[in-house]
Amino acid sequence: MDGLVMTGQLLLGLSILIILHEAGHFFAARAFGIRVEKFYLFFDAWGFKLFSFNYKGCEYGIGWLPLGGYVKISGMIDESMDTEQLAGPPEPWEFRSKPAWQRLIVMLGGVTVNIVLGIFIFWMLTLKNGETFIPNDKLPDGIAPGLIGKEIGLQSGDKITAVNGKPVARFDELTSSKVLLGNTELSVARGAETKTIQVPGNILEKVSDLGIAQFVEPRVKLSGIAQIAPGGNAEKAGIQVGDSILAVNTKPVVFYDEFKSEVQANKNKVITLSLVRDNKTLEVPTNVAEDGTIGIAVPQYFNLPIETVEYGFIGSLPVGASKAWGSFMDNAKGLGKVATGQVQANKAFTGPIGIATMFGGTVNWVKFWSLVGLLSMALALMNLLPIPALDGGHAVFLIIEMIKGKPLGDKFMERAQMVGFVILVTLMVFVFGSDIFKHIIN
Repeated sequence: MDGLVMTGQLLLGLSILIILHEAGHFFAARAFGIRVEKFYLFFDAWGFKLFSFNYKGCEYGIGWLPLGGYVKISGMIDESMDTEQLAGPPEPWEFRSKPAWQRLIVMLGGVTVNIVLGIFIFWMLTLKNGETFIPNDKLPDGIAPGLIGKEIGLQSGDKITAVNGKPVARFDELTSSKVLLGNTELSVARGAETKTIQVPGNILEKVSDLGIAQFVEPRVKLSGIAQIAPGGNAEKAGIQVGDSILAVNTKPVVFYDEFKSEVQANKNKVITLSLVRDNKTLEVPTNVAEDGTIGIAVPQYFNLPIETVEYGFIGSLPVGASKAWGSFMDNAKGLGKVATGQVQANKAFTGPIGIATMFGGTVNWVKFWSLVGLLSMALALMNLLPIPALDGGHAVFLIIEMIKGKPLGDKFMERAQMVGFVILVTLMVFVFGSDIFKHIIN
């Protein structure tokens, strides 16, 4: 059932993005009197389609191959590679008959809609939910670094006060792109000292492998056990919900990260937990699983200071726009990391399986629209890449035409389209293959 929910959310999200992206091209073309022959959600490859109808000279439909969508514009060399329409003289309603600046607007129509959609979604989410965060200066016990955090020199109890000299107001800034994109400098208060710790350029790759929890988390004191995994080692040992943990193998543990470290250091061994239950102290031997867990859940963020800032209709617009644009720039910087070899491509790109997993097996509309907003900005960036067959490639050719004062030849455009198509198919195969491989090994 979870798989169906994930797939359904993925298809719904992608359908919204594809339809609106192609609508950007469609309405821009119609505004300049250019005929649009087809408008398809998904591809009707080899002529197969799930559904279609004609309205005012345009065929609307749903294809069977859910890898995108398209509008077929008269007099334009596109992914359909239909060159027969170019054999005759240009007609007034054709793409090729229009001035280069009009054609450029048509090509950028989809990207424009994606950017506007992303800003609108984040605007509405900010209006409805405000911003909830953990104030960094109200974490009395500092941070708890994971394996990655310890590797760069962070210690339990450190208080990160600034990133690149700018004070940190919210804890989530420490797990944001301005830190995870690397080559940043952390100012750390450790006792009475202030230290400087460098975040390496490949930190994002390590977080991709191990998860954000292995970088930094808020340091919190242990509280009562909230959940017991059915059939797990804790249940078998007789541990109960509400028990409080005092020590592991007689070693006192006050903080959650101390408890976790002690348990993980005893994988496949038996540990003795000192517990408090009904004001009585108990010593309970417990097996530790191979993954370093015993099958309990402790409310890790229990009693953490949480603040919410609410915004009005107008005030939420710049906040939402900033989030959308920040997402766009983060993706651009991430691509730069891949291009310079600081992050491996198979760890930077996520395919449909990974995206479906992000949506999850339950319907959470705030999470759904947040992901759609992020995907909309990512789709805008990807379509701006100067690859033939993408909007960005077409835009580059049109700008060259505007500079030269004459269009590039049809033969050149056909060959460029073929090259772009091969590049896109190769990238698609790579991303799909990496996606499948990651989920098989996990």
